[in-house]
Amino acid sequence: MAVRADAEELDMGLSFPKKEKLKSKKLIEKLFVEGKSVSNYPIKLIYLKTELPYDVPIQTGVTVPKKNFKSAVMRNRIKRLMRESYRLNKGLVFNNSKGSFALLFLYLGRKEPDYSLVEKNLKAALHKFEKKINDE
Repeated sequence: MAVRADAEELDMGLSFPKKEKLKSKKLIEKLFVEGKSVSNYPIKLIYLKTELPYDVPIQTGVTVPKKNFKSAVMRNRIKRLMRESYRLNKGLVFNNSKGSFALLFLYLGRKEPDYSLVEKNLKAALHKFEKKINDE
């Protein structure tokens, strides 16, 4: 039982709990209207500095347009890849951001990506985001 507790403590920083997921339709609409963006093709990151309902610095959502991927299976797979990549790399912005932000990752490509492509471009988008908010 003690081994399980230790494993949970180690994984705590790499989780993606419900509080950190962007679910509010109002906030998502506000992101598209007022948000700023950085992109690293095929991933575009839209962000907005805002007050969040929970005590978390960042809430994140991912989306894949139906126009580019008709198959729901394909859209869901790409979203899983993006969420997993974000979960493993969120420390890049979580520890360095001042204030609270809503983030939305859009996948703009037209071909099914593999995990390495998603991770590389998502990391680059996070670095651009971090640089941009530090300059403001």
